[in-house]
Amino acid sequence: MLLGLFRPSKRPFTSLSEQEILAIAIAAEEDDSRIYLAYADILRQHYPESAKVFEDMAEVEDTHRKTLIDMHRQRFGERIPLIRREHVSGFYERKPDWLRKNLSLDAIREEAEAMEQQAYNFYIQAAKQVSDASTRQLLGDLALAEQGHEDVARLLGNKHTPETVKQEEDAQARRQFVLTYVQPGLAGLMDGSVSTLAPIFAAAFATQQTWQTFLVGLSASVGAGISMGFTEAAHDDGKISGRGSPIKRGLACGIMTAIGGLGHALPYLIPHFWTATITAAIVVFFELWAIAFIQNKYMETPFLRAAFQVVVGGSLVLAAGILIGNA
Repeated sequence: MLLGLFRPSKRPFTSLSEQEILAIAIAAEEDDSRIYLAYADILRQHYPESAKVFEDMAEVEDTHRKTLIDMHRQRFGERIPLIRREHVSGFYERKPDWLRKNLSLDAIREEAEAMEQQAYNFYIQAAKQVSDASTRQLLGDLALAEQGHEDVARLLGNKHTPETVKQEEDAQARRQFVLTYVQPGLAGLMDGSVSTLAPIFAAAFATQQTWQTFLVGLSASVGAGISMGFTEAAHDDGKISGRGSPIKRGLACGIMTAIGGLGHALPYLIPHFWTATITAAIVVFFELWAIAFIQNKYMETPFLRAAFQVVVGGSLVLAAGILIGNA
């Protein structure tokens, strides 16, 4: 029983027979074909041209699978050993479908390129470990096939996604990112940074106590984050507006709201009142400029106008909090 605990869970590649190597290649081609079809399903609604690329790549993988099966039938007969890449140490692994659903277009493209490159590298390294001429020839052919996949992918990409289409799909991907993450996150950051200024600084100047001020800031920030997150998630399911998953938007909005408030609440963990207050004011300055930068970069708002709106609005709220705290 104790020996079972220390026994390796995967076989080393050097222990595999030629038949087992071929069986793994067949299973790998089949899995990769399914992965490309899954990518096509993910992309079909928003990026139909890229979806066609992955459908054609899946067809190429399936053709290679059939060729490998014919080769196995000629050399070893009908029964293919049940061994897959996850059973072998050092073999590249693929993510399950549920971990791919939220990948962006660029991430899917990069994943596909990595799949082909990893397969090519694996067969090249495997060939170096084999002394039998026929096995080395087999692995070399598989490596060339995988290398050819990259050329096929490039040709298919040029066929289905010319530069103009790629630019349109990239613009659509950026727009979706802005709608799902940036816009609700920015709204949360603005609300958390600006709306909590008044209660935090009012509490600070009213009590002159850093710990009590921190508790006020913590409760205001967390409460605002929860409220904004639920509000964002509940008021739009994203189906008509196209803004994406309400859960993603709610998390982006809620988390950024809390961060915006905590930014100038955390300095009040410093025991000295004026040191904490000056530090909090400096943090507020950077928060407001960060908001202006995000507005300029993602929302295409002119930087000076964004800075003027945010800084003036934040300054008014800050002044209101200080006046109320000193009243």
